[in-house]
Amino acid sequence: MPLYRSAPARAAALASAVLLATACGPAEEEGRAGAPEVRIALNGWVGYQADAAVVSYLLEEELGYQVELVEADEEASWRSLADGSVDVILENWGHEDLMELYGDSERPLVVDGGPTGNDGRIGWYLPEYLVEEHPGIDTVDGLLGKEDLFAGDGGGPGRLLAADPSFVTQDQGMINHFGLDLEIEHAGTEEKQIERVREAYEKEEPVLFYFYEPQWLFEDLDLVKVEFPEYMELCEIDPEDVGCDYPDYELNKVFSTAFTETGGPAHELIENWTWTNEDQNKVARMIAEEGKEPEQAARAWAEENPDVWRKWIPEGA
Repeated sequence: MPLYRSAPARAAALASAVLLATACGPAEEEGRAGAPEVRIALNGWVGYQADAAVVSYLLEEELGYQVELVEADEEASWRSLADGSVDVILENWGHEDLMELYGDSERPLVVDGGPTGNDGRIGWYLPEYLVEEHPGIDTVDGLLGKEDLFAGDGGGPGRLLAADPSFVTQDQGMINHFGLDLEIEHAGTEEKQIERVREAYEKEEPVLFYFYEPQWLFEDLDLVKVEFPEYMELCEIDPEDVGCDYPDYELNKVFSTAFTETGGPAHELIENWTWTNEDQNKVARMIAEEGKEPEQAARAWAEENPDVWRKWIPEGA
């Protein structure tokens, strides 16, 4: 979900990881004499957990694989993919810099695995009741001068509520460019952020927050996206001065190069896997809101949607 989009200097700092990955080569496939194993990166938002739950369930139940879920933030997952200790990232949000770093055309360590079918969108959101009370506040011009609504009891600058500080963000650059009197406050995790938003929503209090789609919470709460100037290529090149909205994302999978060569039916299933935002939200809701274990949620979705997932199963498997 969203890791901070690294600046060019950050990509250079990662160059040593490429040398290490090249030296190590693909991970040894020990312990696969029985059921073969697939190692899937697991990032920290429930939509990704939904992806991993369904893909893991089908790999295990339909193809007989063992699945290891490797929990890490996005940047660490890319490093693991490049050094061969992880086979696939199921939901990539852009990260052109990391693809350029690890997917060098002459000696690629990672390869694009094709779209997930999900359309990603990041932005700033407000409850609809606040827009009705303060018409125009859902635009950057209308937000200027009303930042104190989000200051809380302590006063001072308004608060833009974010989740995990490792998620993709250009928020500080947007605050700087448009001269907004806002400070970013991180809840720590997606779950804690949603709790804070729900608490404000139930009391009909002001709350301004970074959020994204696909996301099951939009089905429960009436939320409005704040309008910024439309994204233009390279408008976010200076992370301290960003004069545009976030781009739209066509979410995709990323494989280790070794897995594309040795992954067999598992690789083929994941490559075939595409679903909709609605599909993901159904599974994510079961996990986050209904308290189901990921495997239970995946089983429930699979039982209801065989016409969707049977197309992903490799011929003859």
